[in-house]
Amino acid sequence: MSTNDELISLLDAVRSIVPTLRKNGREAEDQRWIPEENIELLEKAGVFRMAVPRRFGGLELGVADQSRVISEISRGCPSTGWLTMVWVTSAWASGLYSDRAQEEIFAGGSVRVSIVFAPSGTLTPVEGGYTLNGSWKFNSGCRGAHWNLAAGMVQRPDGSSEEVIAMVPMDRLTMVDDWDVSAGAGTGSATTVAKDVFVPAHHVVSYEEAMVGTTADRSNAGATGRNYGLLGYILADVAAVFIGIARGAHELFVERLPGRGITYTNWTEQSLYPLTQVQVAEAANKIDAAEALSTRWLEVLQKRADAGEQPTVEEKAAIRGQTAFAVELCREAVELLFRACGGSVIQRSVDLQRFQRDIQGLSLHALVQLNANLEVQGRVLLGLDPETDFL
Repeated sequence: MSTNDELISLLDAVRSIVPTLRKNGREAEDQRWIPEENIELLEKAGVFRMAVPRRFGGLELGVADQSRVISEISRGCPSTGWLTMVWVTSAWASGLYSDRAQEEIFAGGSVRVSIVFAPSGTLTPVEGGYTLNGSWKFNSGCRGAHWNLAAGMVQRPDGSSEEVIAMVPMDRLTMVDDWDVSAGAGTGSATTVAKDVFVPAHHVVSYEEAMVGTTADRSNAGATGRNYGLLGYILADVAAVFIGIARGAHELFVERLPGRGITYTNWTEQSLYPLTQVQVAEAANKIDAAEALSTRWLEVLQKRADAGEQPTVEEKAAIRGQTAFAVELCREAVELLFRACGGSVIQRSVDLQRFQRDIQGLSLHALVQLNANLEVQGRVLLGLDPETDFL
C-alpha cells in the first residue's frame, strides 16, 4: 500500500469515529481522562503508528499528513486531539534517540509517548547512566502513555550542568491525581514524579542536540524527508489541534440553528438574522485563514527536511509567530460563535460550551502564547537577535 493510500485509509477511519469522540466528550471531562474507547478506536485506525519509522512497522507519515489527521480528531474531541498531538509528536521525537533506544521504544510498532519540556528533573551520573529525580506538572497523556520524555539537568561532579531529555518507561514514574481543571479536563495532564529512577545512558539525549537534530548513534540521522526541526514540527501539529477544534465548534453552531429563535425579539429563526449570518461567515473565514497560513510552515518544514537541512533562524521564528497567530484566529472564531449562541449554550449537555472552554484554556499553553511568539518573530524580522534558543 502506498503512503497516499495509507493516509486516505487512516483519514477515512478517523472521520468515521468523530461522532463517537464527540459523544464521549462529556464523559472525558467528568472522569478527567478520555474513555478507553477513544484510545482503542484511534489504535485500531493506526493513529499511533503515524510517526513511527517504517522499519519498525510504522506509517512514517509526513508532518502535513499528521496534521490533517490530528485536526480531524480534534474536530470530534478537543482533549482527544490534544493527546493525539502529544503522543504522536513525542513518538517522532523518540526517533532522535540512538538505534538501540529506538528498538526498545518502537518494538510494538505503535506507541504512545508523553513529554514535558520544563527541565524540572535532576539527573545524577552513575555507572551505566543516571539516577533521575524530579516532578513534572501538566504531563498531558501520561495516563495512557507507554514512555515519557522527561527534561532535566545533569549535575556533573565538576559543578557544570547540561539540559537533557530522558526517556523513561511510564511505569517507572508515579502519577499524582492533581488534574482538576476547567479546560482540557479530558487530557488527564497530571503531575508525574521520579524518585531514584535509573535511566541508562542510551535513553538520554542532549536538549540542545535534539532541538537541531544532531543527536548521535542513530541510522536515521542522515535520512531526508522526516528530519524536521523539533520545535517547528511540534508547533505545526499543535496548530492542527486548534484548527480542528474551531472547525468542530463551527459545525456544532450551525447544527444548533434550525428552529432556534432569538429570545425577546421577533426573530423566530436565528439563521435569518443578518448578524448571525455575518458571524458564521467571519468565524469560517478566521478558521480558513488559519488553515491557509498553516500551508506556509508545513511547506517550509517539508522542504528543509527533503533537503536534509534544518529550517533557518528566520524560518523558525516565522513558524513560532505564525502558528501562534493561527491559534489566536481559531480561538477568536470559537469565541465569536459561542457568544452568538444565547444563554442555553452554557448547559454542559451542549458540546459547544466544552469546545469553547477547551480552546480558551489550551490557548494559554506557553508554546502558543501570542505575544511571546510574535515578539520572537518580530525581532528577527527587524534584524535583531531572537534572544531565545527555543526555536
